[in-house]
Amino acid sequence: MAYATLDLKEADGIATITLNRPATLNALTVELVSEMIHALDTLRDAGNTRVLLITGAGRGFSSGADLGAGVTGDPTGPRDAGLALETHYNPMLERIFALPFPVVTAVNGPAAGAGCSLAISGDVVIAAKSAYFLQAFINIGLVPDVGSTWLLPRMIGRARATGMMMLGEKLPAETAADWGLVWKVVDDAALMEEAHKICAKFAAGPTRSYALLRQAIRTSLESTLTQTLHHERVNQRSASRTNDFLEGVMAFLGKRAARFTGG
Repeated sequence: MAYATLDLKEADGIATITLNRPATLNALTVELVSEMIHALDTLRDAGNTRVLLITGAGRGFSSGADLGAGVTGDPTGPRDAGLALETHYNPMLERIFALPFPVVTAVNGPAAGAGCSLAISGDVVIAAKSAYFLQAFINIGLVPDVGSTWLLPRMIGRARATGMMMLGEKLPAETAADWGLVWKVVDDAALMEEAHKICAKFAAGPTRSYALLRQAIRTSLESTLTQTLHHERVNQRSASRTNDFLEGVMAFLGKRAARFTGG
């Protein structure tokens, strides 16, 4: 399917979604988020994808929600900036976290507002040196959304998350790396090469184990130690019943590289 606001490509188990509104620094609209949800569902249901890469076209990852596109109706009447969250943005984020394969985000410039949430939703976040992260909501009298208040305190701690959200200041990529918000910062010219290198590793890895792992991490953030130990036990049973586990053991015993198929 051809999309109006994003590009979707897939080859060798690697799917790439590129936000494609470069004139607005890939500002998010209901149309774009709707297309993102459709693309995510398509990749999930087709069963061919082993890793997803999300990035932005042009000079930025995403400047956040397109405020111009959202200004409609009587400005003096009742306003509900949360409605689109309920109907579009939140379902998109839930889908990303529930995908049965790893997600890599390549942050190639500004990642602001909801675009920041999308950028840090990846399992592995790679940022260009020119990139920055911005919780811009407070600057226009709103509050962080699209999972920001859940993600940020868990990723960088309460003090840094609170400062980032309340002060509404840009966080440079290298500081974001120091804080643990991203996996790695690379030169702008090397960003996509590094992202594809990581995606290639995921595409050749044990896909079902990755799926169990990414869900285990999310679950553990809301569980006690005892509950987490139980989840690990259940997940290990599931992982040990995959063909990739048998291949991994045989490869280890045979002192050769494993040839995982994702099954």
